[in-house]
Amino acid sequence: MQETCSNAAGFLKSLFEGTGLNLQVSVKETPTECLIDLSGPDAELLQAEGGELLQAFQHLVTQAFGRMLPDGQRLVCDVEGFRATREAELRAMANLAAERVRTGGAPFVFGEMNPNERRIIHLTLADAADLFTESVGEGSARKVRVSLKPSK
Repeated sequence: MQETCSNAAGFLKSLFEGTGLNLQVSVKETPTECLIDLSGPDAELLQAEGGELLQAFQHLVTQAFGRMLPDGQRLVCDVEGFRATREAELRAMANLAAERVRTGGAPFVFGEMNPNERRIIHLTLADAADLFTESVGEGSARKVRVSLKPSK
């Protein structure tokens, strides 16, 4: 995994140099992921519009290097803790949606989300015995629906 992680970081460095973005790349590896952290004067550009540009770089890195990783490992691009903050927001939103579904009984459907955001919602509510989650929609318009499990 170390070589793939280094290659992905080098790819991003050359991409940033070629586009004139003033960003530094650092790598931190754990047993399950290669975290590529981006920082520098242009970091806030990656956070604009809900992290759309960060997600685009994530997509490029995953497409170019993701298949080279062993099963169960993944590449993650982050900028100054943006993903951790976004993950905390998504977990809070998932818990709020769960309470709405429990009190009102009607399913709750989130807005369009990228695959990583949908995954966080699913994982946050995975242990809820009374709820189930499912991704609905097509392509980039996929959403997560939270519903009560049918009574047996």
